Amino acid sequence: MKIMKTGLSACAVAALLTGTVACTSESGGTAPRPTHAAATATPTATACAGGTYTWFNVDTREVLTGLAEKQKLGKGGGRLTHTVSPLHTPLTAVTFEKGPRVDPKATLHSLGARIGDPDAVDAEGYGFADVHRAAPKLDSKTATVLGAGTFVEYAYVRQVTGDFLYTCADGTRAAGRAIGWTTDGSGLLECSTPIEDMKADEAPREAALLSCGPGSAAARTKQG
Repeated sequence: MKIMKTGLSACAVAALLTGTVACTSESGGTAPRPTHAAATATPTATACAGGTYTWFNVDTREVLTGLAEKQKLGKGGGRLTHTVSPLHTPLTAVTFEKGPRVDPKATLHSLGARIGDPDAVDAEGYGFADVHRAAPKLDSKTATVLGAGTFVEYAYVRQVTGDFLYTCADGTRAAGRAIGWTTDGSGLLECSTPIEDMKADEAPREAALLSCGPGSAAARTKQG
């Protein structure tokens, strides 16, 4: 079955799925900024510059940011008309739990280095370390399918979280947690088509569970 995706930016990452799934990836966005984009505690002291970060509990996963209701199309397909509704607003933030306040931008750059993302470390990159980063815009009603089936559009980000310990040369320590997101994108799946080799926490499978239903072939995907 052939699927055409129209009105979307060029894909910057490889397609998530095969067969009837189309995917795009982009960074930034033009949606309003989240109201809690830089949540922090209220320590009064500022930590030293040039300290050492130790990261643990680092987790990278796809998180759904928007989802449309499933739509059934007959022979010949057509344009999908269901709106992708927001589910989650991604944040870029650093929270401080103990010790003096550490520079949030430096902390997020360190997290970017920890996950091995050169663009997250680069100050001129896509904004991983920017606590004022705008949430990605949700595109919808942009897909046309050439064939019958029951289809679902969704949007996602690849979210990164991690706990850190920051140590200065004089032994002063600070602890906290950072959250950000690398790429964002959108996808299209067909409910009766299994998603091969997909991890249980990835966005397409969650979209299938929520919109197609847990009994659908897409939701019963084989895990890689």
